[in-house]
Amino acid sequence: MKTTEMFAAHPRKLTLDTTVLAECINACVECADVCTSCADACLGEDSVQRLTRCIGINLDCADICQTTARILSRQTDVVTQLLRAQLESCVVSCRVCAQECEIHAEMHQHCRICRSACQNTEKICQEMISRLSEGARTSLL
Repeated sequence: MKTTEMFAAHPRKLTLDTTVLAECINACVECADVCTSCADACLGEDSVQRLTRCIGINLDCADICQTTARILSRQTDVVTQLLRAQLESCVVSCRVCAQECEIHAEMHQHCRICRSACQNTEKICQEMISRLSEGARTSLL
């Protein structure tokens, strides 16, 4: 995995577990790709007018996931408060996107796939937030 290799090559000692960090980054990137593809698939459906909300939410979630991955990738002088806020935003966008895709999941396989990716990314980002909170408590001791 190239993300882990990059963290190993970083000139500074990283404060976060790089395996967990790489898993979160990769989940965010994959979710961004899946959400973008789901929006595109929605545009190809005959019932596209009923899917406009789904398309918009997919694209918003894709942008937020991509931004989250980029911010997580930058580990020099991390501002934990900003990182946590971005992860929380990603959790919310993935939850909202999964809920919207659930509405259409019975009719569209692409919405089932997107729902699953969003649920996975939400879970992994929540775990990352927990790790940040653990680290904050440890540094206070």
